[in-house]
Amino acid sequence: MTQYHSKPVSQEGWVEWSLEEDAIWHDLVRRQLDVINDRACDAYLHGLTLLDLPLDRVPQLPEINKVLMETTGWQVQPVPALIDFDRFFDLLANKKFPVATFLRTRDEFDYLQEPDFFHEIFGHCAMLTNADFATFTEHYGKLGQAATPKQRAYLARLYWFTVEFGLVKEGHRLKIYGGGILSSPAETMYALGGDLAVRERFDLQTVLRTPYRIDIIQPKYYVIDELSELFKISQENLLQQADLAIDEGLLPPLFEPKEPTHVE
Repeated sequence: MTQYHSKPVSQEGWVEWSLEEDAIWHDLVRRQLDVINDRACDAYLHGLTLLDLPLDRVPQLPEINKVLMETTGWQVQPVPALIDFDRFFDLLANKKFPVATFLRTRDEFDYLQEPDFFHEIFGHCAMLTNADFATFTEHYGKLGQAATPKQRAYLARLYWFTVEFGLVKEGHRLKIYGGGILSSPAETMYALGGDLAVRERFDLQTVLRTPYRIDIIQPKYYVIDELSELFKISQENLLQQADLAIDEGLLPPLFEPKEPTHVE
């Protein structure tokens, strides 16, 4: 059950955002632009330039779709605040990224329990202009369509540690490509600068077996050598890899258990 409700979307894809929501969007984007400078990966920053998101108002879905269609053929799809896994995988498999059309309030400016419009648009859409990332996300959707519920539980960790919380090498430095990091100032600072953060080379089996919690700063991040590695990962037999991970079982969590946790 969700406490959030998406705003109505017209047939043309437009949402009537309020002046207060425009102001919240401005403040969220302004703050995060200052934080991600020199921390976000080049592909993300390039995508952000292509999107040319407005600062003074909440962007409209058709504006986002025009850029995504011209670059990778993707679209954003307005959805209710929560959708089931079948719908989620079906959208990704058809190159449609689900976006809930609600924006956090000032009371939840720093954290909210579900992904809002800012998280989805600012955090993810710039990366969807990158061919390797877009192909990986599409393949993940098709994979989820074919997976069993148990396989989906393990594959969720692949999505979590790449699309949401992935790091990538650029030269001798680590940069961010995961939208869960790029839409959070605290996570952005911690992922690259926190002394307690664990950063490990991406290993598929390890990733599939790593528990995570959705309501804390992540204790561990996985690093790929380059974004093209995502395409290579998508070409593996990931359902078979999920079965191997199921047989091995989960690794010990690096956090105290608290509901909801993804450790099934």
